[in-house]
Amino acid sequence: MPQLTDHSATDDRECDAGTWMSPQEYGASRAAVWTAAVVLVTDTDGRILVQSVDYRAERMLPGGAIDAGEAPSAAAARELREELGVDGRYPRGLAVDWIPADTPGFPPEMRFPGEILHVYDGGTWTPERIDAVSLPPQEITGIHFAEPADLPAVMDPGDARRALSALRARINGCGAALLEDGRPTAPTALDRLGVLRARRIPQRGAWHCGPVPAQLPVRDVSAWLFAPDGRVLLLIARATGAAHLPPPAAEGSAGTAPLGYRCGEEGAHVRVAGRLTGLPPAADPAYARLLATPEQVRELSDWGPAGEDELAAVRAARARLGLPDPARTPLAELPEEGVRW
Repeated sequence: MPQLTDHSATDDRECDAGTWMSPQEYGASRAAVWTAAVVLVTDTDGRILVQSVDYRAERMLPGGAIDAGEAPSAAAARELREELGVDGRYPRGLAVDWIPADTPGFPPEMRFPGEILHVYDGGTWTPERIDAVSLPPQEITGIHFAEPADLPAVMDPGDARRALSALRARINGCGAALLEDGRPTAPTALDRLGVLRARRIPQRGAWHCGPVPAQLPVRDVSAWLFAPDGRVLLLIARATGAAHLPPPAAEGSAGTAPLGYRCGEEGAHVRVAGRLTGLPPAADPAYARLLATPEQVRELSDWGPAGEDELAAVRAARARLGLPDPARTPLAELPEEGVRW
């Protein structure tokens, strides 16, 4: 960065060196960009709130331009109050995105200089809070909750990339992601694998603890397999980014016990739980193996309200195994050569 000085207070040798600038010269040399703030809100099913507006076809996250002298988080709160009639504070940042000046869609006469856009975490809204939304008489024409994988179909491509990157940052719990045109500069495992780019598989039946009744057919069985630190094994399909709990026969598990089941149209989706002692080298290159907290698995799944009941059963099983409650950290991909604890 060039040093600033008052030219009258320097000798000719310093001025001729070419590294000194007056405050006026330095100010004129700085790039100007727009600034804006938006808020990422989900419902209890993990869908993202997007709004329809009267000035463009694509849907958008709630938010807008930051006023002169306004803090980004204050702008986020003001915009949600103006657009949705909801009061709140949103101090937690999920992403900061640099949008280049040559981004398509801006009229030339607008002279778009580029933009720095802040994405804040609006949290998970209950049905009661959603019902309290009050739209203004103009500009915002409706709100909708979109499955994460559907965002590219209803939003501008850059807006969709940004929203998905922010949601992955929220699930990772590792602080705000730095983005360039919606793409993370330091991609996490969730980003590299494109998690949530495909629709989540719905399993929304009621949760029942214990073994499956004899008269109920079993459709599939999956396992909550706990590593020594309390995290669980999660499989990610490399082709689609879909998240799956593993089958109970995964090598390295030290026996499993029934946890519960949920009823589907074609039978019961059964869950068992057990301890994971290690993993052999990866046998199926189609899947990446990650460690996640149970809460992260829940957020990557479409289990409906009964997902909270299953999560409570998983926490109880972890306690019975004498394992710790893990802190939320970015999902970690396990090496292909395997691991043993």
